[in-house]
Amino acid sequence: MKSVTSSLPSTDSQAIEHQCDVLIIGSGAAGLSLALRLADHCNVIVLSKSDRNEGSTRYAQGGIAAVFDERDSVEAHVADTLNAGAGLCDEAAVRFTTERAKEALTWLIGYGVPFDKEQNDKGEERFHLTREGGHSHRRILHAADATGEALQITLNEAVSRHPNIHFFERYNAIDLVKSSHHDNRCTGCYVWSREREHVEVIRAGFVALATGGGSKVYQYTSNPDVSSGDGIAMAWRAGCRIANMEFNQFHPTCLYHPQARNFLISEALRGEGAQLCHADGTRFMHNFDTRGDLAPRDIVARAIDYEMKRLGEDCMYLDISHKPADFIEKHFPNIYRRCLALGIDITREPIPVVPAAHYSCGGVMTDFNAKTDLDNVYAIGEVAYTGLHGANRMASNSLLECVVYATSAAEHILERLNDNPGYEPIAPWDESQVSNSDEEVIIQHNWHELRLFMWDYVGIVRTDKRLERALRRITLLEQEIQEYYAHFRVSNNLLELRNLVTVAELIVRCAMRRKESRGLHFNIDHPQLSNNPTPTILVPSKSQTQHAPGDMGL
Repeated sequence: MKSVTSSLPSTDSQAIEHQCDVLIIGSGAAGLSLALRLADHCNVIVLSKSDRNEGSTRYAQGGIAAVFDERDSVEAHVADTLNAGAGLCDEAAVRFTTERAKEALTWLIGYGVPFDKEQNDKGEERFHLTREGGHSHRRILHAADATGEALQITLNEAVSRHPNIHFFERYNAIDLVKSSHHDNRCTGCYVWSREREHVEVIRAGFVALATGGGSKVYQYTSNPDVSSGDGIAMAWRAGCRIANMEFNQFHPTCLYHPQARNFLISEALRGEGAQLCHADGTRFMHNFDTRGDLAPRDIVARAIDYEMKRLGEDCMYLDISHKPADFIEKHFPNIYRRCLALGIDITREPIPVVPAAHYSCGGVMTDFNAKTDLDNVYAIGEVAYTGLHGANRMASNSLLECVVYATSAAEHILERLNDNPGYEPIAPWDESQVSNSDEEVIIQHNWHELRLFMWDYVGIVRTDKRLERALRRITLLEQEIQEYYAHFRVSNNLLELRNLVTVAELIVRCAMRRKESRGLHFNIDHPQLSNNPTPTILVPSKSQTQHAPGDMGL
């Protein structure tokens, strides 16, 4: 395949077009790992909605799971993941991921990711391994309590040095463009430049979605603003199956403070002995699970939610102050400094915490090569459903999934690099029938309404009636957004709202299909477990997968 990237001058009358071998949409751990695995062999464009450092990877605190301790085993990692997944993991996917975990971490270490080290009894240096909820052994490699940031910085530095990787920052992906000659192929993508406020075209031999999850669909989330489910919505509109969207993980311990609404308090604190308690210091997790404070996230989140509602409290508390102050400052420097800046000294007092939407366990269906239902489109990381997480993600398996599947996707793409049938022309984006909006308040109103009723009706605890109410409101919002989208020029808020309302519908429709309570999905009307659980798979209709530039395509 010829490696070319080019663009035409930016003018009002002339379309801007770029071309590459592989277009990667997303600049977190999944996207950057894939870019580095590919770039020695082809030309890559990495699209970033904000700047290249902004994304969920940067905010991941805990670490990455892999077997490095001789007392641990891949079998134990498999068993823990299956247990956390509440009977809905694909065991083959779990084995595929855990068996490749150490190689993936070794690759990151080779790039210089600064995982913490310690000395053993013999004075030999080794990686410091921590433990988090759901893990039976210490197997979490970490860089203090800011592993994601260390990973993001390291990968960004490596990517910036590679001449075959081209960064497009502050670009929104709008829609995948399907081939007019090959029904199951993608020829590229329409993208919107936030700087030029202009729609451009990127033609590509292969496209990889690495856009993260859609937790911004909820009013309270630990995720950054860019997590608006773009890749999931784009893939659905292009004809890809979506699975298990009812399983949205609510991180149990997000800092409760008016000046830090989405600051995460890592599960690693509980792994190192932190205890959940009421305002008076009374512990409560032993009332909900025999594992106490080390129970999986879904159980902990529901327990905190239950105690808050039972007592009428705004938050619960996480206390690690019984540990030595130097231990806390050494192992959790980022959390310590952030809390201290807000007037909370975690070495002396408990941390106020609440659950917040954190991680999408469902997404675009892929195989072990990260390939979607479209021949040349891949999905990696939180945007994808691989079968690894099942009904609940175990801590520190997320970054691992990014790197493992970036590797398998790269191998598959490189095997097929010379099979590309050629670049097809893509019609310029048609703005001849639209105008600039004079009613931005409509977007803001719909945005807030969507996130609020998703939190109230499709949150930690659900009912059939709440889900029905949510779906009725989603249907009305979709109609309003479609009309708005058809008449006005696109903007960042409009594109994100368009994708979020699609993600909201997928979540609700999956939740309505699951007539049981399992893992992250808890429905009061169906508290029992099904005897034969299966993934919830949604298949798009053919009518919604064909749409012209600028059409809604919901």
